[in-house]
Amino acid sequence: MLVSMAKMTGRVGVVLVGLWAGLAAATAQETPAPPAAATQDGAAPNADAAAAPQDNVKQIKLTEDQVKRFIAAQTDLAAIASKIQAAGDSPDPALQTELEGIAKKHGFGDFSELDDVAANISIVMAGLDSATGNFVDPVEALKKERDDVQKDSSIPEADKKQLLDELTEAIGTTPNLEYKENIEIVKAHKAEIEKALQ
Repeated sequence: MLVSMAKMTGRVGVVLVGLWAGLAAATAQETPAPPAAATQDGAAPNADAAAAPQDNVKQIKLTEDQVKRFIAAQTDLAAIASKIQAAGDSPDPALQTELEGIAKKHGFGDFSELDDVAANISIVMAGLDSATGNFVDPVEALKKERDDVQKDSSIPEADKKQLLDELTEAIGTTPNLEYKENIEIVKAHKAEIEKALQ
């Protein structure tokens, strides 16, 4: 239980910190950037909101109620954001208890449910173009970016190789969105999510 909770806490910490950082930068970002960047350097441009190790994300069909409760939980989560970030994959029992309490306070069955909702919101937020508000599947955006880098002769070969390797890795770890209906629910609350995560 402790090990699985540690993994969940580490993942949601990255997701939430990624969302906070990503949404702060989102207004300056026009196209999604590779999600892998957030796990490497801590910064999270618009697409980096999906900063969690995505192969572990349990995709769920979001409800409007879940998204509203996620937004409401942000004040409590922001209050302990530094603890979440500092704990990484090794949260202590006190932090685990605190996270469970926050989740239950906001109507989630447990912290795992809050974690899943956060991760699924982050997948959609990662694909929302800040300029148009349209959803672009992050995997497709990454593939287009990889193609653009490949064709760009102005990038030095060593830099190009590194960029292509990073983009290929990001493509391999970024999930396709399973529940397309999540897009409209998250878009309907985008401004509230951004405000709550500032």
